[in-house]
Amino acid sequence: MRTAEVYRKTIETEVHVKVNLDSLGRTNGHTGIAFLDHVVATLAFHSLIDIDLSVKGDLKHHITEDVAICLGQAIRKALGDGEGITRFGFAAVPMDCSLVFSAVDLAKRPYAKVDLKLKGEKIEDMPCEDIRHFLETLATSMQANIHIWTQYGANDHHKAEAAFKALALSLRQAIAIDPRRKSSPSVKGVI
Repeated sequence: MRTAEVYRKTIETEVHVKVNLDSLGRTNGHTGIAFLDHVVATLAFHSLIDIDLSVKGDLKHHITEDVAICLGQAIRKALGDGEGITRFGFAAVPMDCSLVFSAVDLAKRPYAKVDLKLKGEKIEDMPCEDIRHFLETLATSMQANIHIWTQYGANDHHKAEAAFKALALSLRQAIAIDPRRKSSPSVKGVI
């Protein structure tokens, strides 16, 4: 079973994240930020990654950043050397008025290109800039190459939620074990 946990304590936050890559997509715990809870639960549900959270912190920005750091590190740790994984994943997700695309490569070359086309300053209780920052930080801490772009949409909530659904489906593909692959998913022999 591919599981891992990461604990991070700073002056600003204390975050503990545990993941199970081979489960049902359950979420346990809260960040204290309702919209962040919503998108993390969405990510877990559609990726089929169980995510357990324990979070304390001072500011929403610090909590958002450190949850992304711990979640990304936990997923990377659970992947181990990546032997046998599919490595790549991609998805297109429509949500009402919005259409969002995502592509992921788990090759340990961190990069994020995130274009959500959000127009407002906040979605519910979360600043829009923190949503983008969460996704970029997740990519870096997971050592993943993540591209997410909104093709169109009129509602910021729908654009952001579709982005997390698309990312979840991309991750679900990328972390999946390919029964025909018996080694590293790279011609280099290692990722």
